[in-house]
Amino acid sequence: MNGESLNLTEDLIAQLQAIVPTAFSEGKLDVEKLKILIGEETVNKGERYELNWPGKTDAYKVLQRPTTETLVPNPEDSINWDETENVFIEGENLAVLKVLQKSYYGKIKMIYIDPPYNTGSDSFIYPDKFSETKEEYAQRIGDKDDEGYMMKEGMFRKNSKDSGHYHSNWLNMMLPRLHLARNLLTDDGVIFVSIDDHEQSNLKLLMDQIFGEDNFIASLSVKLNPRGRNLDKFIAKTHEYVLVYTRDSENLSAMRGLEKSGDMVSEYNEEDESGKFRKIGLRNRNQAFNPITRPTLFFPLFVDKSSGMVFLEDGDNRTEVLPETADGVK
Repeated sequence: MNGESLNLTEDLIAQLQAIVPTAFSEGKLDVEKLKILIGEETVNKGERYELNWPGKTDAYKVLQRPTTETLVPNPEDSINWDETENVFIEGENLAVLKVLQKSYYGKIKMIYIDPPYNTGSDSFIYPDKFSETKEEYAQRIGDKDDEGYMMKEGMFRKNSKDSGHYHSNWLNMMLPRLHLARNLLTDDGVIFVSIDDHEQSNLKLLMDQIFGEDNFIASLSVKLNPRGRNLDKFIAKTHEYVLVYTRDSENLSAMRGLEKSGDMVSEYNEEDESGKFRKIGLRNRNQAFNPITRPTLFFPLFVDKSSGMVFLEDGDNRTEVLPETADGVK
């Protein structure tokens, strides 16, 4: 209790959202959509199939704005500066992608991107005033030190779910970067983008717009956690996605896989009629869950070593096994 009376507006909106969630976008009521849902006539404003959101036009302005920044070599912190054929670039990725356009336009065979998943806890930077320059923006939000260098702790901003433009902020951040990445690809080049359920559907539509639906190759399901993520609500998810696009599907002749090697082979040391597999433990390895915080989840299993069978109850020839780590942490 905070001593305040019921906020009638918030209560009404919550009730309405529970009844017609389709009429809400990013937590805000879309009146025109509500009218459509209840059968009222609305003015057709040139309907067409597209992904649209607040700030999309300004995101294109960010894309089209040229940069005067340049890359500065750092031989002192490099390895084999004179012989290496590799380049590692550190910087704000939008600026870097723009700098690379002249030298690498249409020359990159493969791009892999692991963007922020927009879970509400990750962070990314996006300008919210498009009338100012990037320099003015960096100074306004305190991202540069006294010597004018970008500070790592200032390069990111949390995109909270409380924001009314929660998804829009993420799309505004992604749009120019994906356009610039496409420019770098060769005609038969391929781009792979990791994502999870928070923005997978929006990313697919956005990449359809930028790369073209005909250049969509696949949505790969990547098993990252065979145990399932125990902090997920409702279902412990085991996988994320990688969206695969090419610049021109007419020029993409083939995609070939790589042979497994090293740990990828040695870990899968069991085999049956279905193929090779590996054994993994049943216990929850997150030590935040323990006999004190989750007393009902700490219990033994009983193993009959002669048969290999596992039981929930004790019995003859059964050994108690508790969920403890190798160093004895319960």
